Order: sequence, then C-alpha cells, then structure tokens
Amino acid sequence: MKPRSLLAAALAAVGGAAAGYSLVLRERCLTWGAEPAEVHAAMPGDALMPDSPLVTTRAVTIDAPPDAIWPWLVQMGPGRGGAYTYDWIENLFRLDMHSSDRVLPEFQDLKIGDSMRLGSKGPCLRVEILEANRALVYRSDDGAWVWAFGLTPADTDNRRTRLVSRNTIALPEPTAVQRAFYRYIMEPGSLIMERKMLLGIKRRAEA
Repeated sequence: MKPRSLLAAALAAVGGAAAGYSLVLRERCLTWGAEPAEVHAAMPGDALMPDSPLVTTRAVTIDAPPDAIWPWLVQMGPGRGGAYTYDWIENLFRLDMHSSDRVLPEFQDLKIGDSMRLGSKGPCLRVEILEANRALVYRSDDGAWVWAFGLTPADTDNRRTRLVSRNTIALPEPTAVQRAFYRYIMEPGSLIMERKMLLGIKRRAEA
C-alpha cells in the first residue's frame, strides 16, 4: 500500500475510533458504575461549580457500612494514605502516592480548610464540605475542579453502601487539539485511575 493510502487509512481508523467513543463509549466512561438516578442526583458540592461543561459520576457498592469506609476517604492524599490506585503511574508525575492497606490514625483528623497539593506544580485541593460518614468535598484553589465523595446506605440494614465519586471540571476555552486531548486521552485515563481507586477502597473497607 502506498504511503498516502496508509495515511488515509490511519486517519480513517482514528476518526472512526473517535466517533465510536463519542457516540457509544463516552457516556459509560463518564458514569462507570453509577445508576442513572445517581448520575442525575444532586450531590454536596454541586453548588460550588453549577455550570461545568465536564462532569463525571462514578460509583461502586461496598459490602460495609459508611463508618467503615469513611476512614479510607479522609486519609487519602500524597504523603498520607495514597489514592488506592496505580501508585507507579501517580509517581511518574512525582505525586508521592503510596497506597496504604491499613487505616492510619495520624491522618483521621481531617477538617474543613485542610489542603493537599498534587505534586509540586499540580492543583491544591482544599476541603470545602465535610460531613462524617456522608460527604467529603474538595475544591481546587483555582476553582477549576470540585471532587466530591458521597456515601449512602444501599440497604435497610445499613450493611452495604454506595460510594459515589463526582468530578466537576472547568475547561478554560481549549483549542481544538486540547479538546481532543481532554476527551480522548484524559477522560478514558481518568476512568482507569478512578475505577482502580473505587475498587481499592471497596477491597480495603470490606476487609
């Protein structure tokens, strides 16, 4: 096949993959594990960024009550309990993530206003809402990212819990190339990392 034909075939394949992602896979990527009602439900922290162009809502059912999950949430962060995801990927960006497999008492006293910085040049996340065993919400100092965790009972015995993670992100008028990067690289990448995080919390809380 001639180089020009190869290039045309490659471009067609990329275009087809992009169209397939946007039409078929994107909604699943942004809402992995979440029920439709959870995707559309209001969560603590929504009012901090009410008109965001990009929102992800992902969730998992954990066979444990909210108070068994809460300690794993409040100790999250670099130099703390880690993020329960792929540490080696996080640390490629020098985020100092080391996921703990035990509850760390020294990191349980989280308060509104406490902050954590993701890397030396990354965003600084500050606790905006903290309702024990129910809701934990961070907002970046630049106002471009709100990250909310919600815990709700999944049965009447309060033995199973739905953990919902919602990311609300403001994109600053990106170029066409930046929009493509966000959609086709960052969105699937965020699913890979967040899915691992949610399942990591599930495994630890259930243990």
